[in-house]
Amino acid sequence: MTRIPTAPLVLGLAGLIPFVWGALTYLSPALQHWGADMLGPRFVGPYVQLFYGSVILSFMSGVLWGFATKAQGGQATTAYVLSVIPALWAFFMTGGGPISAGMNLIFGFAGLLLIDTAFVRWQLAPGWWLPLRVILTTIVVLCLAVGVFL
Repeated sequence: MTRIPTAPLVLGLAGLIPFVWGALTYLSPALQHWGADMLGPRFVGPYVQLFYGSVILSFMSGVLWGFATKAQGGQATTAYVLSVIPALWAFFMTGGGPISAGMNLIFGFAGLLLIDTAFVRWQLAPGWWLPLRVILTTIVVLCLAVGVFL
């Protein structure tokens, strides 16, 4: 396993802020009230998580597309097809209310981790990619689970 470079690790962890913030404001009514007053109701609880989760799944499709450019032949076709799935998943599966949208985002991030695994095995992504993605996905899923299961 290769060490995760500092910049991707720090930026990846910073990218968790909206998920963690959403979970905290879901768990703390006082923090949710303060956040809604200061930032607006869209930026607290499950609302920030669901919107940001959709954005991140779409962003990850772009990252995977970049990795797919390293593939050749049939593997390239497979990699490109897999790379668009997270964005399409976010688009089609995040309606229907906060519980179902949150659950579908959990499934989307879990599926993304499977795609990440394939890209690492195909040597399209760097060796440190999967350890980073496991850390980030675990925290994202735990944060989304707060809104889905509590």
